[in-house]
Amino acid sequence: MAAAQGRLSDGAGGMDDAKEGDRDAMETAPLPFRAAVDALRTARLRPEIEIDPTRPPQRLAPYAYALEAAVVADDEDLADGRLVLLHDPAGHDAWQGSFRLVTLIRAELEPEMAADPLLPEVCWSWLTGALQARGLSYGEPSGTVTRASSHYFGGLAERPAACQIEIRASWTPREGLGGVPDTAAHLAAWCDLLCQVAGLPPVTPGDTSVVSLPQRRGPQSR
Repeated sequence: MAAAQGRLSDGAGGMDDAKEGDRDAMETAPLPFRAAVDALRTARLRPEIEIDPTRPPQRLAPYAYALEAAVVADDEDLADGRLVLLHDPAGHDAWQGSFRLVTLIRAELEPEMAADPLLPEVCWSWLTGALQARGLSYGEPSGTVTRASSHYFGGLAERPAACQIEIRASWTPREGLGGVPDTAAHLAAWCDLLCQVAGLPPVTPGDTSVVSLPQRRGPQSR
């Protein structure tokens, strides 16, 4: 797969504003949500993953926390995505629980891969397979896999055709002790998916190259 085109956020507000908003929200958030967010910071991720908190969407749930990540190798973005943790203490009928994870992942594709008629099914199986590989219990999965191609004409005719895959999905992580889901494991599974979409080889069990979250991105020269 080729490099992803840009990052998901436009940088408006910046990470400092996101951190300040997170601190304010956490002061009034219920304990299960605060514990779920704290658990995210314990996840151990591959060094190719660059990850930061970002401003969560509004009005989807009473409480929300968001992370934005990119897979970077040789100073090139191979894929990027956003993972949002939602919490409604009263529960949500559609979720069948009080927590929900929502994601958007995207990457550019080589033309021959984009032409594969089974690509959407394969990408969806990567998501469910990543969760199952870590032994995670989840419910109510839903989502879409979209591929798009761009062809250039006229003054842009010299540009090669570009193809992109986009995965939008959500699922309900099953709650454990104290009503808190294992968000660290769900984040690790999501990063497994992100790396698979980026075309990286899987990490062998016990690989010591994984690093603890958070990793902080500095200015990029890409």
